[in-house]
Amino acid sequence: MRRYAGEPVAYLTGTREFWSMELDVSPATLIPRPETELLIELALECIPANSRWTIFDIGTGCGAIALALAKERPRCRIIASDCCVDALQIADKNAKKHGLSRVEFRAGRWLAPFMGERAHIIVTNPPYVGQGDPHLGDPALNFEPAHALLAGRDGLDGIRHLIRHAHPYLHGNGWLLLEHSHEQAGAVTRLMRRGGYRHISTHRDYAGCERASRGRHLSSLQ
Repeated sequence: MRRYAGEPVAYLTGTREFWSMELDVSPATLIPRPETELLIELALECIPANSRWTIFDIGTGCGAIALALAKERPRCRIIASDCCVDALQIADKNAKKHGLSRVEFRAGRWLAPFMGERAHIIVTNPPYVGQGDPHLGDPALNFEPAHALLAGRDGLDGIRHLIRHAHPYLHGNGWLLLEHSHEQAGAVTRLMRRGGYRHISTHRDYAGCERASRGRHLSSLQ
């Protein structure tokens, strides 16, 4: 009956594979999508193989991004945040499940959990679904946490906030990487440029959709 009502299979089984890891999920967490693996690939291009960088993952959910980066860059210090305590419990469980002990989880919204600290790279899959988006007609989305999906009229509220406020949290030459919808790529590029970011690039997922953007803030280049 639950599947007939449209509940996603991942919630029925309690697991979803991401970056060759089986992760626990629950209705407190967004279900990781394959296209988010592009964000991991782009981050790994920026992070030297044997570095001890500090990485912030904002809105970690079940921990997919943070744990994938911890798996590939085991010397890095990774701090992952989420505004949902239940989600953080799932993420911590996944970290223990895969023996990824260098990931620290903190509760709070946006950049608040990182006050007074800096990262070499900030990676995030923020909410980016706008009001009236046709994808909201998918019954499966009714089961996922609204705070992890919805971001104002045009879906850019969270992205605007991060672009505007992230740069004081970046070390020199630090990167900001964001996932977004393919329809938002141009807007994200303009927001980053106006926000003082340079070396901006947008990248396509395996379906050919412009899915993620990255850039460096001028103040972090000095």
